[in-house]
Amino acid sequence: MQRRSFLKKAGLGVAAGAVAAPAIVRAQPNIQWRLASSFPKSLDTLYGAAEILSRRVSEGTEGKFQIRVFAAGEIVPGLQVLDAVQNGTVQCGHTAPYYYIGKDPAFAFATAVPFGLNARQQNAWMYYGGGREAVAELFREYGCVQFPSGNTGVQMGGWFRKEIKSLADLKGLKMRVAGLAGQVLAKLGVVGQQLAGGEIYQALERGTIDAAEWVGPYDDEKLGFQKVAKYYYYPGWWEGGPQLSTIVNLKQWEALPKHYKSIFESACAEANVHMLAHYDAKNPEALKKLVAGGAQLRQFPKPVMEAAQKAAFEIYDEAAKKSAHFRRIYAQWLKFRSDQFLWFRVAEMSYDNFTFTSPLRPTAKK
Repeated sequence: MQRRSFLKKAGLGVAAGAVAAPAIVRAQPNIQWRLASSFPKSLDTLYGAAEILSRRVSEGTEGKFQIRVFAAGEIVPGLQVLDAVQNGTVQCGHTAPYYYIGKDPAFAFATAVPFGLNARQQNAWMYYGGGREAVAELFREYGCVQFPSGNTGVQMGGWFRKEIKSLADLKGLKMRVAGLAGQVLAKLGVVGQQLAGGEIYQALERGTIDAAEWVGPYDDEKLGFQKVAKYYYYPGWWEGGPQLSTIVNLKQWEALPKHYKSIFESACAEANVHMLAHYDAKNPEALKKLVAGGAQLRQFPKPVMEAAQKAAFEIYDEAAKKSAHFRRIYAQWLKFRSDQFLWFRVAEMSYDNFTFTSPLRPTAKK
């Protein structure tokens, strides 16, 4: 009798547990959000990060929390996503925060700072080096909360109609460039313009600009830049590890059930991992195609790099005097950068320099 009583109670316990978990989900509210992306649908890796977020949130809540993704221009232009989230036009957006340095130069730290961190270091800073906490105060001032949601890895230096052999070749050059890089290049004589991705090709084709940087081979091939500017420069010293972000209206975020918040954050982290992996997998073949199609690879001359680096840190000192947020974040970021560069020189750089330049080219035996 005691054994049967125990089994009966245990069975009831299992059955109750099996019902309870989905019941918790069913008890949660139905929520529908709109997400404005800064990117066109044709750029499947950039735009696709928001789709990963949307899909995972829906799956994790059994369809209770739906996020509909809109490409750049469908609700607001690509460079107005922060404004749309702040004023409640949409509940969230996927964007590159350095698009908004006109509001405060400190927004650059949430994407990329010239001669700054690479992709791994940016993730380390955001997740474990106090980066998210550092930028949170800035985003809160704009009524938003921010989540890392993608990284392209170090970018290319862009497409040029003419070769850049010296600093003199930069004088008067009209170039599409985003973030603080435009200010750095301005010190070297470049006339910078910020354009959304979907507008760059036409500007190059019409001669409105003489050069343009975007991301790297995978996206650049899709956009066809090699057809209108043949010199393809590297490295993109202004974007060693540019991070994309999902930004959410603060009031909308605070109103979410705790369960939904957890799923949302996990989905952003997954998008962050997938974007970098996708680019690393796709860029090699795309670069081969670009070169085969006539693109001519060129490395920025060392004097250009050195002058740009000097100008960059002069700009940071100037920005720190004008922006309290920049000054506060910069001091913390600079120390983290110094420690990271020291560590990467010890093992990472030694490994990379040897293996990447080794004359040994092993092939699989048939």
